[in-house]
Amino acid sequence: MPDPQMVDPHDPVMTGENSFVRLSSDGGKTYPHRTSHWRVLWSPAGQGHALFIESALTGGSPRIYADNAGVARFLQRTIEVMLYAPFADESLPITDARFERTGHSLSTCEERVVSASDEIILSWWDLMAPFVLTMPPGAMNRPLGVYSTFLPARAAQIAVNDETAPGQVVLLDRFGKPASSCCLAWSETWTKPKA
Repeated sequence: MPDPQMVDPHDPVMTGENSFVRLSSDGGKTYPHRTSHWRVLWSPAGQGHALFIESALTGGSPRIYADNAGVARFLQRTIEVMLYAPFADESLPITDARFERTGHSLSTCEERVVSASDEIILSWWDLMAPFVLTMPPGAMNRPLGVYSTFLPARAAQIAVNDETAPGQVVLLDRFGKPASSCCLAWSETWTKPKA
């Protein structure tokens, strides 16, 4: 019988990445420009990418871009509903888009999202020391748990069709670790209690 400390007792919900940019002009009281970028390597809805964005650059209301609409809806129902409720609105249309990563985590990392009408570039640089976030199901009163490697950025940017969102990165303390409002979140796995 395997050592129970070597295998997580919970069932996987999805695994991949969920990097984000949240920019503020008031020191973090509000975040009028925010994104949630997903690279899903496995889920019950399959693989794919999704970008949830809310910014004056995209009209001020939430928008969704994806290369697998089923993955985007799955993320809305299971995870975004806990992270940021406006992104979980399933009445939002999904715009088909291509996704590509450029750069790397030792300098500047960029995620490019290109649709028929928009090009969105998310950028992170001046990265801090990474740390592993470990939250089992039930932590913070959430039904799902998450395990993720965070690479917080001191600098980040949202650009839509060559226009850059105003606002700044907010430096934060996340469970005793130096962090920020803009992070690469890689090797991310969400879990639920075993059925």
